[in-house]
Amino acid sequence: MLRRKLFAEGLGTTLLLAVVIGSGVMGQRLAGGNAAVALLANTLATVAGLVVLIELFGPVSGAHFNPVVSLVMAARGTLARDELVPYVAAQLIGATLGAWLAHAMFGLDVLQVSRHVREGLGQWIAEGVATFGLVLVVLRAPASRAAALVAAWIGAAYWFTASTSFANPAAVLGRMLSDTFAGIAPASAPGFVAAEFAGAALAVAAQRLLAPASPTPARSRTSTSIHG
Repeated sequence: MLRRKLFAEGLGTTLLLAVVIGSGVMGQRLAGGNAAVALLANTLATVAGLVVLIELFGPVSGAHFNPVVSLVMAARGTLARDELVPYVAAQLIGATLGAWLAHAMFGLDVLQVSRHVREGLGQWIAEGVATFGLVLVVLRAPASRAAALVAAWIGAAYWFTASTSFANPAAVLGRMLSDTFAGIAPASAPGFVAAEFAGAALAVAAQRLLAPASPTPARSRTSTSIHG
């Protein structure tokens, strides 16, 4: 059972990073230097890919593809705590393989390190907001609509956040290994990852405020009515 889950997480993350990086390469090649068109192509492919991958792998592993999501699920008891480290390892390996796969498909050097600097307070706030929204959607979305809502949030955040919404430490790793449109320089990665964990923590706190109070047990209600 765990092997199947880890395979699903690793394969799903591999394909997700191949979509993100590959569509960035294709968009940049076809956009003729127009960054907005390249970002639009990158966004549409990522949204479509997310919906498909979550629907495919959700029934097997939960389709986290993201260490932050797995940590939140483990903290809430949805993911067994002894599965957290294997999940994260599968996601990080998958992200690396996804970057390499995208490079191979486009005839690029497989082994790369990004030089795309993404730094500054605005970028970090943006990553916190993107991850906050993602985790809140994961915690609150009805299961039947989770794929569409997660993909819609990420697609929107590509455009309204200064960081173009990584919202995923595994994605940071994969994109750090790609000197392409979607890449991020290693020196910029720690700030992004820290902001993602901070955003996730705020989302968990928000969910506690938004969730309805636990109903009073039936026995307590009966007792109160009798002695009231």
